[in-house]
Amino acid sequence: MNIRWLLPLLVVSLLPAQRKRAPRDPAAGRLITEFPVPDVPPLDVAAASQKAIEGVLKLQEDGSQWPYEGVYREDRGLLPVGYRVGGTAITIMGLVSSPGYRKHPERVAAVGRGIQFVVETLDHERMQAGFKGGYDVRGWGHIYALTCFLHLRDAKLVPDDMADGVAKKTRWLVETLCDSAIPTSGGWNYSRRAGYKSPKNRASTFMTAPALQALFHAKARGYEVPDRVVEEALTSLNRSRTKVGGYAYGSGPKNLNEVADADLRFMDLGGSSAARAAVCETTLMLAGRGDKQRHLKALQLFFTHWDDLAVRKSQRGTHIKPYGIAPYYFMFGHLYCAQAIEQVEDAA
Repeated sequence: MNIRWLLPLLVVSLLPAQRKRAPRDPAAGRLITEFPVPDVPPLDVAAASQKAIEGVLKLQEDGSQWPYEGVYREDRGLLPVGYRVGGTAITIMGLVSSPGYRKHPERVAAVGRGIQFVVETLDHERMQAGFKGGYDVRGWGHIYALTCFLHLRDAKLVPDDMADGVAKKTRWLVETLCDSAIPTSGGWNYSRRAGYKSPKNRASTFMTAPALQALFHAKARGYEVPDRVVEEALTSLNRSRTKVGGYAYGSGPKNLNEVADADLRFMDLGGSSAARAAVCETTLMLAGRGDKQRHLKALQLFFTHWDDLAVRKSQRGTHIKPYGIAPYYFMFGHLYCAQAIEQVEDAA
């Protein structure tokens, strides 16, 4: 299993807001306040990884979870269960992808507790197949729980006493993710104002791409994934690509392939898609529908607009101009840019 691109997850894992916060280390990474961001000396990857592992282990909350905390709440102000499951699954992948995992008992034990949390919490009513209201984030939990379980099973890292539960939940997650796709127009979205199964909903490009990757992995391991679900989702990604090589925030009925930035909504601009274009192009590459030049162009968007992402990382708010992207995009972009780089052929 090639897990090198998963290593950024270790750093992403430090982002969840926790109820019990450890005192801030004066030597911790500085807050970004200078733009463009100045170059810094090369990172000591081994030392930084070790420090990140120590920090992540301290941040495991009561109940053995590592929840992601955003601005959205559900059920009388509670942190969404989908964020709890998804954040924990992401953190597990970060911890197991870092060197020396099998020889680190504390890490192995923490991951085991995290796996148990994900398995048990998938039975929560808020994680069942379905959708509540016009905005529901359980799909994020389904995507990253499935991704996590598939990687763990490939690497034979599932504890023996949890193997049966993980196997059953993996199959259930494949079925649930397929069933939750937007009919006809394709893809997935946590915002479905037209109603859960209405084809009038737009697919979220940055949710659809990771969902497809999870299903590609599942199909490669023998799980049944309907061709229709994949075909419709890929088509939704294809039509959301803009003339500059970016990807719209949501995939509507109109094909945007020849639409220039000047004619797009601010949330669909090339700069807006700097953190999502790479995952969209990589997903199309994995499906056999990619293009090497488009793929490189998507990577270039990330580097061109890195400082814009850094600015947003250092601010509050979500869909504000000029690009309408949320602060978490900073780390999302790094993860999937790393994955995209792994797909680039080395020069002969």
